[in-house]
Amino acid sequence: MTATPDHRPIVAITMGDASGIGPEIIMKALARPEVYDLCRPLVVGDANRLREAGAITGGKLAVAARATPAEAAFTLGTVDCIDLGLIPAGHPWGKLSPVSGEGAYRFIERATQLVQAGEADAICTAPLSKEALHAAGHKYPGHTELLAHLTGTPEVSMMLVAPKLRVIHVTTHIGLMDAIRKIEPGLVERVIARGHATLQKSGIADPRIGVCGINPHAGENGLFGQGEEEEKIIPAVQACRAKGWKVEGPLPADTLFFRAARGDFDLVVAMYHDQGHGPVKVMGLEAGVNITVGLPVIRTSVDHGTAFDIAGKGIADDGSLIEALKQAADLAPRRG
Repeated sequence: MTATPDHRPIVAITMGDASGIGPEIIMKALARPEVYDLCRPLVVGDANRLREAGAITGGKLAVAARATPAEAAFTLGTVDCIDLGLIPAGHPWGKLSPVSGEGAYRFIERATQLVQAGEADAICTAPLSKEALHAAGHKYPGHTELLAHLTGTPEVSMMLVAPKLRVIHVTTHIGLMDAIRKIEPGLVERVIARGHATLQKSGIADPRIGVCGINPHAGENGLFGQGEEEEKIIPAVQACRAKGWKVEGPLPADTLFFRAARGDFDLVVAMYHDQGHGPVKVMGLEAGVNITVGLPVIRTSVDHGTAFDIAGKGIADDGSLIEALKQAADLAPRRG
């Protein structure tokens, strides 16, 4: 008898910083049957640390150390883990550690290799600590830039997805003055294009995109700022509209996010980190998802940090990870 092909994508879940809440939320999420309905989850991390997290959260899951994805069973009740064996027994929870930083780097490195080799279809990342990453000698601002380096991608964008709101960023982990200097029409146009393509892949045939200004009231016809909207944003919006895309802007950020949340726009283009992050996290920190747009691999992430203050207590919420896994499964290619 021929076996029925399994079309569920294999999603490599990186464990993130072992001192944070990543192991706990993974063990909570993988106890949910609906996760296995969506995908075949494969943790890339440390099997013993997952077992510790399972004990802390009071779960009943077994953890099976695997050398390759081909060994994984993908059955509810047993967590399949590509075990890199980097976290020592009894490693402290909730404390900054270069050991955890090194582990976080190696987990994402291995997951990237698995997707590039065709052994997994998408990556979903638990949170890492940028400070721990740096302490381990890996000088990247975060997952986004690290994945760009590992895949040889010159430019990527961060998209945050929350209930009723999607936001893509022109700049992210740089200071505000540096961000304003970096913004230019070509970059803005490329970010809009990446967002447009991502929404089309997710099933929105003709996305409606609102573009934020930089200054209060989007400059209000030169009243505020030094003409940044006219110089840096308007040419990009005009170029996208010339392609027949539904793009409006630059618009005042203080009203654009409200309009998007009520359904006027499918995507907001934010100019800098806090302009986009603040509204998304107000809308739904626990259910927010971070998607790296422009990579040759699918990558989604929780939209929260390592939460060292509650790590090891078994109280972390797995809601954002569940949403990130759903997004990864939706965006990943189907097998078979």
